[in-house]
Amino acid sequence: MNIAIFSPNQNPYSETFIQAHKKNLKGKIFYYYGARNQIKIENDTLKNTLVDKSQLKLFKKLSSYFWKVKLLKSLKDNKINRILIEYGNHAHNLLPLLKGLEIPFVVHFHGYDASVSTVVENCNNYKDIFKLASKVIVVSSAMKEKIENMGCTKNKIILATYGPNDLFFSIKPTFSKKQFISIGRFVEKKAPNLLILAFSKVVAKYPNYVLKMAGDGVLLNDCKNLVTQLGIKNNIQFLGVVSPEDYRSELQNSLAFVQHSITADNGDMEGTPLAVLEASAAGIPVVSTYHAGIPDVIIHEQTGLLCEEKDVQKMAENIIELIENKELAMCLGKNGKARTKNEFNMNLHISKIQKALN
Repeated sequence: MNIAIFSPNQNPYSETFIQAHKKNLKGKIFYYYGARNQIKIENDTLKNTLVDKSQLKLFKKLSSYFWKVKLLKSLKDNKINRILIEYGNHAHNLLPLLKGLEIPFVVHFHGYDASVSTVVENCNNYKDIFKLASKVIVVSSAMKEKIENMGCTKNKIILATYGPNDLFFSIKPTFSKKQFISIGRFVEKKAPNLLILAFSKVVAKYPNYVLKMAGDGVLLNDCKNLVTQLGIKNNIQFLGVVSPEDYRSELQNSLAFVQHSITADNGDMEGTPLAVLEASAAGIPVVSTYHAGIPDVIIHEQTGLLCEEKDVQKMAENIIELIENKELAMCLGKNGKARTKNEFNMNLHISKIQKALN
């Protein structure tokens, strides 16, 4: 089987799940990245055999169609018989190519593409995509409900939650340091500011504990300013973008993973955060919120501790509970590792994607 994977980006550090699809799906993979006339093939060339650049200037009215002709020829030359499109809005942008295409294609929704109101509206609620796609993949129960409400027939929808890299299962947590770990983009739906506010309440009672926050994003400077204003610079460490090896080391020594995900003002939501799965696979408890796919993975008081979105006080209490009861933290972590290994492993995720493509 020759599989074409279409993605808007080549190798962004935050999209490890796409790299897993490229690496683990069975068949010969052709990775097409970029938008319309900027689409390229990884480790290959996508040549326009119809016109050169000078001719394009003469045919401006027709130039918008050349990318479609070029891609159709590439798909034919590479003998593509299945297509996987990462992100629903990317599939919508490819509609001129997909309409009339005889090759079955699967659309994989991930998060913002099914939740941000302006994105969904600009894509006409994905009506054309749902009609044309052979299967539609979602990553959480909440997203499945959203897609159904938009009009996608149930028999086309496949729930395939991400799976963490197997290396996370090999971690043996020590619970040895007075620290908590968080990793992710500093954006509204991750609510790093609310996490900082919650941890400031923890510090008021336990001033020797530290929260390490890895990642980058538009809210990073605001969060640094907040930490300064709260007077807890010694308790919050901003790690920046960390290597997978360093992150696994931090997980191994932390008491828990913490993340205060919320629904952003524009409707943006998580899918199922991969970092939550990784932490659970590592064997440490997860302190988070009842948001999107998180409660699919984390069961309150069994594999972690959850609170409602924006309930800063309750999140602080959950963190404090683990500080005061390390045995509970170890038990939740152990249960989480077992559940993730059985129900959310990478092999299971890939098998569902493979089945959708077959």
